[in-house]
Amino acid sequence: MSFHLLITGGSGFIGSNFVRFVLAAKPDWRVTNLDALTYSGNPENLADLATNPRYRFVHGNILDRPLVERLASDCDAIAHLAAESHVDRSIVDSRPFIESNVLGTQTLLDAARSVWGPRSDKRFLHVSTDEVYGSLPLDRPDLKFTEQTPLQTSSPYSASKAGSDLLVMAYHHTHRMNVAVTRCSNNFGPYQFPEKVIPLFITNLLEGEQVPLYGDGQNVRDWLHVEDHCEALLRVLERGGAGEVYNIGGNNERSNLELTRTILELMDKDESSIRYVPDRPGHDRRYAIDATKIARQLGWEPTRSAWPTALRQTIRWYADHSDWWRQVRSGQYRIASQA
Repeated sequence: MSFHLLITGGSGFIGSNFVRFVLAAKPDWRVTNLDALTYSGNPENLADLATNPRYRFVHGNILDRPLVERLASDCDAIAHLAAESHVDRSIVDSRPFIESNVLGTQTLLDAARSVWGPRSDKRFLHVSTDEVYGSLPLDRPDLKFTEQTPLQTSSPYSASKAGSDLLVMAYHHTHRMNVAVTRCSNNFGPYQFPEKVIPLFITNLLEGEQVPLYGDGQNVRDWLHVEDHCEALLRVLERGGAGEVYNIGGNNERSNLELTRTILELMDKDESSIRYVPDRPGHDRRYAIDATKIARQLGWEPTRSAWPTALRQTIRWYADHSDWWRQVRSGQYRIASQA
């Protein structure tokens, strides 16, 4: 009998890539995708899977407990990827982040616990972010986030994710739920919503527009290709320890200015395409992941995030899929999803 995985937020960027990855890697698994299709959920991301007998899409909200209970009762594990995730949006209005990331996670946990009971073979995988750790100093390249780094959030988004992380771990300690938490660095790759920096810069340049670079451009991020992330998620889902946290990184630290210049070079543009804009409030200076634990315990290391090859491939994907991102930028995809 096939394994049945419920993925929340499966129509988003990481979620849709994870749906594809699981179906390709596990030919005897079934996947149900629960997605509310908010602004970043795009049905076009998985439109080609509509006739796949191992894939099912359910349009619904993770806050709908009766719906979640019905779905959880028929699945072997939940991979929780549904989240509001854009820092700038959380600064403007944090309420959707609290509702989705905190209350949504609580609803999923309670629904799963109510239908699974104390069964240890049912797993809840919670996908989080390195942003819960806060910021590292630029002048200490030796410092990296480990799973023991204290949570020290800087934005309403990261605060909401830290809250959901703590809830998941509390359900493990209090109710003995079989949970695992992953915290990843910045993702990039196909189907990423073009308000995020890499697809925003690529699509702006494809349109002949400038790219908006925050502040002095010295903020550093560790870049992880989304397929590397998906492979790590599947590894944790299958082999990770109950109640464990795993950092997932790309071993690929770059300043935003270095990232921008690399994109410009790969797209035959010069620095006149950069438009420096005021920094956002509370902008973390540096993120850096120490992924030793997942490498040592689960044998995972990134193999698809090499620079600049992975970035060149990503640019090529957006150049070849202009119909996809133009629909997203125009909002046309939302009209289609609500029809």
